[in-house]
Amino acid sequence: MEILGIAGSVRAQSFNRRLLAAARHELPDGARLVPWDGLASVPPFDEDAEDGPVPPAVAALREAIGSATALLIATPEYNGSVPGQLKNALDWASRPYGAGVLTGKPVAVVGASPGPRGAAAAQEDLRRVLTTAGAAVIGAPLAVGQAFRRFDEHDRLLDHELRAGLAGVLAELTGRVAA
Repeated sequence: MEILGIAGSVRAQSFNRRLLAAARHELPDGARLVPWDGLASVPPFDEDAEDGPVPPAVAALREAIGSATALLIATPEYNGSVPGQLKNALDWASRPYGAGVLTGKPVAVVGASPGPRGAAAAQEDLRRVLTTAGAAVIGAPLAVGQAFRRFDEHDRLLDHELRAGLAGVLAELTGRVAA
């Protein structure tokens, strides 16, 4: 079972990339997490471009999502919502309308931020966007607040409750796929 991990930040040392790395420590047997790092290359969504060949980065995104069993998206929160580059990529993945690669795809949403709420507002918005795009959003969000103190040197979550919560999200995601 292959879970595609998408970090909603393009920053190399982002907390959400670290959260995806932490997820690798909590995966159920038989599952593997494959990070997708092409977010910075996805051009702005252009509905006029839908009728012609799509940009290579969009084709790569669609292929990665389409071939994955499920998605795990780790989002930061910028100005109280989803980062624009992540939303843009999901707009491309949701098209063409009704037949995008997100349709029916099991997706879990988690988030980390330096603030105390752990990107909770962004996760809420992201869940709404994904649901509207036709994805099968599962489970409760996992908010990792004060992320600068939540990871060890191996990108494992230090807090037992957060580790258990992340393991629970992954178990529910893989269980949904196996059902």
